[in-house]
Amino acid sequence: MREYWTSLASLMGALAFLQGLLHAVFPAELRAAVARLLGRATQAFSPYCYFDVTETEGMSTNEIYDAVQLYLSSTAAPAAGARLSLSRPHNASSFTFGLAASDRVFDTFRGAAVTWEHVVAPRQSQGFSWRPLPEEKRRFTLRIRRGDRDKLLPAYLDHILASAADIRRRSLDRLLYTNARGGAMDARGLPWDPVPFKHPSTFDTLAMDPDRKAAIMADLRDFADGSAFYERTGRAWKRGYLLYGPPGTGKSSMIAAMANYLGYDVYDLELTEVGSNAELRKLLMKTTSKSIIVIEDIDCSVDLTNRAAAPPAPTKPRPNIDGTIDQDASAGAARSITLSGLLNFTDGLWSCCGSERIFVFTTNHIEKLDPALLRSGRMDMHIFMSYCSFPALRILLKNYIGLQDDNSDGCAVIMACLEEWIEAAEITPADVSEVLIKNRRSGRKEATEELLEVVKARAEKRRRQSCPATTGKEAGDNEEEEEEKRALESPKEGHKAGMAGPDEETEAKKQL
Repeated sequence: MREYWTSLASLMGALAFLQGLLHAVFPAELRAAVARLLGRATQAFSPYCYFDVTETEGMSTNEIYDAVQLYLSSTAAPAAGARLSLSRPHNASSFTFGLAASDRVFDTFRGAAVTWEHVVAPRQSQGFSWRPLPEEKRRFTLRIRRGDRDKLLPAYLDHILASAADIRRRSLDRLLYTNARGGAMDARGLPWDPVPFKHPSTFDTLAMDPDRKAAIMADLRDFADGSAFYERTGRAWKRGYLLYGPPGTGKSSMIAAMANYLGYDVYDLELTEVGSNAELRKLLMKTTSKSIIVIEDIDCSVDLTNRAAAPPAPTKPRPNIDGTIDQDASAGAARSITLSGLLNFTDGLWSCCGSERIFVFTTNHIEKLDPALLRSGRMDMHIFMSYCSFPALRILLKNYIGLQDDNSDGCAVIMACLEEWIEAAEITPADVSEVLIKNRRSGRKEATEELLEVVKARAEKRRRQSCPATTGKEAGDNEEEEEEKRALESPKEGHKAGMAGPDEETEAKKQL
């Protein structure tokens, strides 16, 4: 054993002597040149090509590095079983994963396999700098086959950037904006006041026929994925939805479900707080992409039905969003939103200042709206929010009292009665929800029985209200028929009496 260690020590000493001799005979520049030549020779015969994505590019941050890190940590890394670090950014609603140093993950794109490696190396000591750099140099190394280069680049990088933007947007809390302060600027110079958007409504909990929900979800997904389509057809990347129907049918819940489904922010535009068309355009310019602009109860906000109406009386001038005052307004001219301004807001040139935006109008009386506001291009899809149907009723029963579709709770007879009476009752989902909320602590059978009683009472009330109207109409029709019959019979009786004279004949003609 002693001879073994002695031989090993001699060998190490000989290697150290040779290394010192090489460093003395061959200068550093020559050694570096030889290393580069060997590396190039190796790469020339290698079937792979490599690309480095560094954390910083000079003094600025590399956007591609952040996108690759977010994409790999959220999609490829968890499935690959790599060693990860957990983090949660500020204002984020979910956790994100971080790839550890010197770890590899594998991904596929368009049928081609790629390999990512996270390389972390210590940075050499730096001198004085106004912006000190991190102590470690980080980069991602992409390895792909040479034959897949044209297929992957730059399409694969574009896919990573788009996926990272979508992941970043979905991980952050969504915001609900309002302009309820009359257009005043906030601390950031924006006319919108944001609050966190925490509405829990989704398409799974929305009380609506499943087929209609599937059609709306497919239309929303086609819109969100239609960047290439809108660019090819030359259309602005926007879409309009009109939600109309009786109060309490779930129009606001539909808007929240759309926002949660797409991950968009919501801008609740209050038209009564907007002073002019110019202010309305400025509000539109301050909205972001991937957002839903909502105008609720548009028929009640401002008068947009009569385009030929006389102008309103002059009012006291109010400042614009940027703090300036129009000259005509200061002279006493009236300032108000017109139908033309709203049409330009939804489908004019200013509506193209942004992309991937949805306009949603709600109303209880669609007949009060101007036809120019309802045409395609402004309101592309009209969604009628009807009274509660039986499929929607089953969704509400499942949400509120946990009633399953397999009738395992012994409510099959009650459900059959509800299916028979629900259409005649014309009850809104809001009224059904209120009945279920009051009976949520009772058993499922008791809650459905109470709901059945309410539905029957509503149907009977509607039937009684419609019967007197029908009876009165029939009586009026019978009375009119009798009067016409008497008027027609009067000249006939005069003619049978022998046509007594021209005066009687004239009188009979008058009666006829």
